[in-house]
Amino acid sequence: MQPARRPRAGTGSSGEAAAAQAKRRQGMLLASPGALYLLIFFVVPLALISVYSFATRTSTGRTSLSGWNVESYEAIGDDIILGIIGRSAWLATLTTALCLAVGYPFAYYLATRPRHVRAILLVLVMIPFWTNGLVRVFAIRFLLGSNGPASALSESLGFGTFRILFTPTAVTIGMVYSFLTLMVLPLYVALERMDWSLTEAARDLYAGGSKAFWKVTLPLTKSGIVAGSVLVFVPSFGSYVVPDILGGAKTLLIGSYIARQFRDARNWPLGAALSVLLIAAMLIAVALNQRSGSGAEGGDRRRARRRGRAADEAEPVTAAV
Repeated sequence: MQPARRPRAGTGSSGEAAAAQAKRRQGMLLASPGALYLLIFFVVPLALISVYSFATRTSTGRTSLSGWNVESYEAIGDDIILGIIGRSAWLATLTTALCLAVGYPFAYYLATRPRHVRAILLVLVMIPFWTNGLVRVFAIRFLLGSNGPASALSESLGFGTFRILFTPTAVTIGMVYSFLTLMVLPLYVALERMDWSLTEAARDLYAGGSKAFWKVTLPLTKSGIVAGSVLVFVPSFGSYVVPDILGGAKTLLIGSYIARQFRDARNWPLGAALSVLLIAAMLIAVALNQRSGSGAEGGDRRRARRRGRAADEAEPVTAAV
């Protein structure tokens, strides 16, 4: 009887290395279309915008790339531009707060309904996204106009003509309507993934409904709150269509101001510098969102490990009893 052959040294490790290398090549091949798309339509335009932000605007309104400078970034410190940035940040913050105040109760109601009711409500939430955003904004303009239903209702009640169009209030209403779905969906996902037994345990420990919400439910849905706030604040801060249609010249925000620099003033360096500022703000917000999400996931894992250790410690006691 012949002895069994021993496997050659390094055969297993080399096979695993080859399999890992093949898996990496497959992953790179699958990711290459998306990476190429991002390179062409995101990285290259971002690089061009960054280059133009250091360019020089000539006396004839043309952009010269010969003399690079930081005059456009210094111009951002002008009182008018700072006022526009401050107004944009304030309206974006207000829009985010209103979307959170309206979206959280609805997401909570949505997450606690039966599955078939939940599906219908989710479709109703997504219906506005199936309509062109420009059409929806013009619909809001009609509703808030002096000849719209809101004005007719105000006149029938004896309050006179309803004049709210081309004001910051109209812009806020339009942005809340446009971005509310972006707040509801992350909140719904966070509430649906939440361990509801923790809330029941808080109730068993004689915590009232409000205390159980503030101490248990709200902290466990922090990741959804942060994600929804980022998804609403970033597009609200740089919004162009809603302020331009509902605010007009009286409510000038940073998105409209950037568009005017490229379109009317022909000051491409200043418009590019403001665009870089917006992109930097967006990247900071996304980084904060990622940090908060990773922290929440780490907390969930730590809580799961603690529950697992508690269960392991309880097993011998249960067996002894």
